[in-house]
Amino acid sequence: MPLIVMCGYPCSGKTRRAEQLKEYWEHYEKRVHIIGDGTIGIQKNAVYADSQNEKHVRGSLRAEVERRVNKEHIVILDSLNYIKGYRYELFCLIKHTQTPHCLVYCLTSSEVSSTWNKQRDAEEQYSQDILDALVLRFEAPDSRNRWDSPLFTIQKEDTLPFEDISDAIFKRKAPPPNQSTQSQPLSSTNFLYELDKVTQDVLMEILNYQKTGVAGDSIAVPGATEKISFATLLVHNLIKSC
Repeated sequence: MPLIVMCGYPCSGKTRRAEQLKEYWEHYEKRVHIIGDGTIGIQKNAVYADSQNEKHVRGSLRAEVERRVNKEHIVILDSLNYIKGYRYELFCLIKHTQTPHCLVYCLTSSEVSSTWNKQRDAEEQYSQDILDALVLRFEAPDSRNRWDSPLFTIQKEDTLPFEDISDAIFKRKAPPPNQSTQSQPLSSTNFLYELDKVTQDVLMEILNYQKTGVAGDSIAVPGATEKISFATLLVHNLIKSC
């Protein structure tokens, strides 16, 4: 089922909006999973103060999304998702799993986010330095980017456009896969045997021509559609031996 990516400053209302979406779809008996920082139990200030820890958390969230996305579930990723490269990774994930997605951008000013942060319980607050740094690093989504589209920008006083979001994820086709997102077929179990056999056949053909062939001859290499000039082959071998 589809993926909804929440995006916005810290304390911009993402979790509240995610819960509203969950309640809306559960009313229609849809199965909804919210995945976020709380799901994996992180200490926000400790994580976002260290780039390596933050990278590890993003990987854990992505892995949890990948595990949950299937034909029966709606998945809402409730995290900052403020790096456009990470949003592109999520886009590649949904292309691989062949499911639609959309982005819900909770747009607030840094002042509003700071005020809402101070209204939280002490253990849930960001430190002001961390919050300011995350706001500074935030890469706003752009609907012109395919990984940020369809984009729904929601301000604090807005009502969620539930029907439009539902249409975006239920009435749109999944983006087509490309070579980078498709699983490559496994090699045949006898691949090495076949490779060795073909190599031996080609070597035997070359050795036979070296004994009896002349410069103007061409070699019918096993498996090739065109003959190869014996003179070209000799030059190639001389170059390799130098």
